[in-house]
Amino acid sequence: MSETAGYRGRFAPSPTGALHAGSLAAALASWLDARAHGGVWLVRIEDLDPPREVAGAARQILDALSAFGLVADEPPVFQSTRGDLYRQALGQLQASGLVYGCACSRTEVAQAQRELGLPPHVYPGTCRSGTGGRPVRALRVRVPDETVGFVDRACGPYAQNLAREVGDFVVRRADGLWAYQLAVVVDDAEQHISDVVRGADLLDNTPRQIWLQRALHLPTPRYLHVPLVTNAKGEKLSKQTGAAPLDTGRPLAELERAWQHLGFPALGADGVDAFLRRATESWQARWSSA
Repeated sequence: MSETAGYRGRFAPSPTGALHAGSLAAALASWLDARAHGGVWLVRIEDLDPPREVAGAARQILDALSAFGLVADEPPVFQSTRGDLYRQALGQLQASGLVYGCACSRTEVAQAQRELGLPPHVYPGTCRSGTGGRPVRALRVRVPDETVGFVDRACGPYAQNLAREVGDFVVRRADGLWAYQLAVVVDDAEQHISDVVRGADLLDNTPRQIWLQRALHLPTPRYLHVPLVTNAKGEKLSKQTGAAPLDTGRPLAELERAWQHLGFPALGADGVDAFLRRATESWQARWSSA
């Protein structure tokens, strides 16, 4: 992959509320990495979960990014408009014999995990051989007992045995909505994303996504997972943990805070444009060869 002409990055927020300090750090990192490589930066709104969405949040996110000087090079894409692409990918997985129906409720999965001594995030395989006549709720993919690994640009080598550490995971939910893992893989490929820069909370999702990429014969991007912004309790900063919205009236101060969280010294720039120019130079010096 060329480090200039071939570079395409993206920031993919969910419209569940206003941007906060954690999401700005991820957005800034992905924007800077694209600029440092002379590439293209996209914004994709991950609006796959209507019950959790906040009315007007997508527009608010795009306006906030603009206030911070982070403007996409192409029109934003909304996942809610891309169901046909996800259906095609699901059909491909089904044709390969990798998809089966699951009748388990969350309560039943949790009970089986306790009985088998499994961690709470590992599916116990209850419906692998059929649902016993019970109606199908969700669709899962049948993962192999093998280790999938990759080298993260920031975190180094990372590997996961899918069968033992994740289990068969959902690609279409019981409520009929598309699961994140399938949608993100399809979208990254369709948008020709070469580099994914995002928060470290998604590091352990990456082997699942790489396995899906291989199953769907799609390319695998490079990955760079940046440190999470946490609250006073050490929890990931998010809407669920009470993250405060960013102050778009003070863009330079918010950008400086995000920049320092990413591990860089204060720039002391006198404006947003100057900040972004100097930050790009510093980012390029650290990450362009990684």
